Amino acid sequence: MVGVQVRWDAPVAAGGGKGGTSKIVKATGVETVGHLPGIFPRRYVRKGALSELEELTEGDMLSLVGEVVSSQQKTYQDRRTHRTAYRLEVRVRAEDGRLLLTYFDRAKHTADWRAGQLARGTVAVFSGRLKWFNGEWQLTNPDYKTFGGEGQPEMPDLIPIYSAASGVNSWVFEDTIRLALDLVEDVPEVLPPVVREAEDLIGAHEALRWIHRPDTWAQKVSAEKRLKYDEAFVAQTVLARRRAAIEATVANPRPGRADGLLAAFDERLPFELTRGQRAVGEEIAAELGEGHPMHRLLQGEVGSGKTVVALRAMLQVIDSGGQAALLAPTEVLAQQHQRSITTMLGELAEAGLLGGSDVGTRVTLLTGSLSAAARRRALAEAAGGEAGIVIGTHALLEEKVQLADLGLVVVDEQHRFGVEQRAALSGKAGLPPHVLVMTATPIPRTVAMTVFGDLDTSTLSELPAGRGDVQTNVVPTRARPAWLERAWERVREEVAKDRQAYVVCSRIDPGDAGEGDADSGAKVPLHAVEELAPELAAGALDGLRVQMLHGRMPADEKDRVMQAFAAGEVDVLVSTTVIEVGVDVPNATVMVILDADRFGVSQLHQLRGRIGRGGHAGLCLLVTGVDPATSSMERLVAVAGTRDGFELSRIDLEQRREGNVLGTEQSGGRGGGLKLLSVLRDEDVIERARTAATEHLAKDPDLSRTPALAEAVRRLEDSEQASYLEMA
Repeated sequence: MVGVQVRWDAPVAAGGGKGGTSKIVKATGVETVGHLPGIFPRRYVRKGALSELEELTEGDMLSLVGEVVSSQQKTYQDRRTHRTAYRLEVRVRAEDGRLLLTYFDRAKHTADWRAGQLARGTVAVFSGRLKWFNGEWQLTNPDYKTFGGEGQPEMPDLIPIYSAASGVNSWVFEDTIRLALDLVEDVPEVLPPVVREAEDLIGAHEALRWIHRPDTWAQKVSAEKRLKYDEAFVAQTVLARRRAAIEATVANPRPGRADGLLAAFDERLPFELTRGQRAVGEEIAAELGEGHPMHRLLQGEVGSGKTVVALRAMLQVIDSGGQAALLAPTEVLAQQHQRSITTMLGELAEAGLLGGSDVGTRVTLLTGSLSAAARRRALAEAAGGEAGIVIGTHALLEEKVQLADLGLVVVDEQHRFGVEQRAALSGKAGLPPHVLVMTATPIPRTVAMTVFGDLDTSTLSELPAGRGDVQTNVVPTRARPAWLERAWERVREEVAKDRQAYVVCSRIDPGDAGEGDADSGAKVPLHAVEELAPELAAGALDGLRVQMLHGRMPADEKDRVMQAFAAGEVDVLVSTTVIEVGVDVPNATVMVILDADRFGVSQLHQLRGRIGRGGHAGLCLLVTGVDPATSSMERLVAVAGTRDGFELSRIDLEQRREGNVLGTEQSGGRGGGLKLLSVLRDEDVIERARTAATEHLAKDPDLSRTPALAEAVRRLEDSEQASYLEMA
């Protein structure tokens, strides 16, 4: 292959697609030689140093640089061959911990050869799948690469470590990518020259060489600086194009009227809107009156009053002769929205009925579990225009569902829906409708710029008057087993005050015997709704009215239970996370979340938001059996320590891999997403790239003068990453 050159966009086979390369193709989905260098090292280890182990999870592939501190060969009887076999137990030291590596060999000469290679003091790169066994972390038969021996390479000053995946270890990635960089001749420059010069960035080919095989740390830093900016610039160009397309699209203005349904609703409101609700409402009202579609993200703390803001926008659209559709992710949430909106509207939701208002409308619910007669009635009201507000789940997206004049689409909990689903609903309008996306998961500013950059963002940060304070405590049952009994006592005390309680479990069915501890891999029992509800009713909460709720129950049964709880006919609701969003029972003041370490930070914050909604102080108890020294416990302590959703969202993003949050993977893949750019740490890079991308698009709107950028934008728009970028 010496002297052979291939194009950047040539199929991988052109670079010798066999052996390790074919494994990489299968593991990552790379399609061209140029995609291979897009698989970046996860970290680097300096010569003479060892890897940090970070957080370990059973089943993960692990690659590390470690030093052998002990190596002991043992014999055992092979049960299949009834012959003597050999087991080599190697203990490896990393920067902050140790691992046991176990190798099994049947032949004496192979076992002796391996023992010689992995003698005490040997430093090597090891790669294998993590297993928790006999109380410690192990790798069984891991691959390894040693340095400095006969016929072996010398250890470089910086060792790149790639994420092992699907049987492809770190050095196979390294060798294959090295070959690709030697073969390619035309690494594309996606940045316009003026942008690259203004940012003082090295060339693309040099950046790729230095990111994969840096001679110095300074080279690695320069390469990262260039490649991070590339990622930010391409993503911001995609979003800038989307903003431009929205501004160029024609929509029906929905300005409302002074004496209509909205004015009547405002008159009957039993409370004053907060300053934030008024300000955001004015923003939305002005945009609804424009001749191009509104695309706005409305985010706010749990209980900040987003539904009232969205309802006022819907009423303005109805006053303009249009309809509004509210898309909810679950039947429980759709039913809750239908009840709460109907209650808030009162006679204004009874148009055409005896006692209904002359300026009123109808609120129709459309879900998959409706009876045939109810479904026919809902479809007729939506298609005929009698229903100004149509609320539903995925059932709204079906082809047979028609709306007379869809003017506004409200999407609740946007992360639950895919791009095609939202497009299907918007497609039911003659002209593109206005779109309001709501989320109760606060989004850091940098994430909003990077992921929702084509949306205008409004934030509700203050809570309406009358909200009770919620105290959150961690209940560590491993260290303090008696504290769980006290938790049930606190539930009884609240019910004695005529309050109500939630008990949240991580699973429905007790059939699963347990799952691995999130940090140690040890087996721990998990609480299940169907098991716990009768157990509590007969034991710790004997005499209280206990009911269960979970997603596998029939829809009418779920609705019956929720209505009974809302009416105060149930004291304690034992539930899964089906009550996470939208459920509003002001009398509920205590929540016990069992196996709380099984939930993410944002999810815990959402769940906690279900209590303290009626002016009474709330108590949230995070029950966990994990070791107090683990990161899972740190996460729970963080949730207990603050009710600031934006702070918690940053913690959540830091603890989870940003790639997962953004819908990207550290794989290179087909389109290339955010692999080096951190949406939390690189705010300045994102802001500069956003400005530069907008300015460049104004000069080159179709990107015809920058074909490499156009291709990078196309790949991102076509890739799986774009599915997340388009959540609008």
